[in-house]
Amino acid sequence: MPELPEVETTCRGIRPHVEGRALSALVVRNPRLRVPVPDTLPARIGGRILRTVGRRAKYLLLGFDGGSVIVHLGMSGSLRVVPSSEPPGAHDHVDFVFGAQALRLRDPRRFGMVVWQEGDVARHPLLANLGPEPLDAAFDTDWLYAVTRGLRAPLKHVLMDSHRVVGVGNIYASESLFRARIHPLEPAGHLGPRRCARLVASVRATLAAAIAAGGSTLRDFVGGDGQPGYFQQQYFVYGRSGEPCRVCGSAVRRIVSAQRATYFCPRCQRRS
Repeated sequence: MPELPEVETTCRGIRPHVEGRALSALVVRNPRLRVPVPDTLPARIGGRILRTVGRRAKYLLLGFDGGSVIVHLGMSGSLRVVPSSEPPGAHDHVDFVFGAQALRLRDPRRFGMVVWQEGDVARHPLLANLGPEPLDAAFDTDWLYAVTRGLRAPLKHVLMDSHRVVGVGNIYASESLFRARIHPLEPAGHLGPRRCARLVASVRATLAAAIAAGGSTLRDFVGGDGQPGYFQQQYFVYGRSGEPCRVCGSAVRRIVSAQRATYFCPRCQRRS
């Protein structure tokens, strides 16, 4: 599934092409996504100016006068800038047409969504109860220390809980914990201020590096310009089971926790 860096890469890629432009038409070829596209949406936003292109967690936010379209890319979707005259493929379900250009939603599995929120987009149920953004000032040492007090859950699970912090999915949780030299199964409540500070810095550094690399290539993910991400070439542990750790040379281990593959170095990430 595209995670925060992939969605941020898409957001930055499409913004210069469409922000401030009038939507010529919304073309819905197949409304049957995970959440059906509202049949009233084309008439509602057709002709309106796209004021802002933003992101919250793993959601793209297209801000129009009076409300916002919330787009989720699902498991393997993409939102790309294409010529509006380009013939659609079998999995190209929605086009946001801006004259000669279009934002085209391709979603082979149809697990994505395109929904409307009138007024303040933050009030939508998908967004209302989310935790802080890991790249914002609110995600700091004091916050992480406070939110983990008394928690026995493994730290990796806490990092992936969107009610506590958004956008740190499976890949980037594993990579962040390696950079912080913390075992993924360490009980979250065991972290002291020093390790909290180290983890906050590692999460920020990992996500920033992933965004700079255009995200990771996950199945058929591509950014807004149609190009794949390359952060997978920088992975320290994710997907490298049995390979030597890039720091100490020990074999990277793979375990399954909460039905998710978890990768770590047993020497660099020892449990306390």
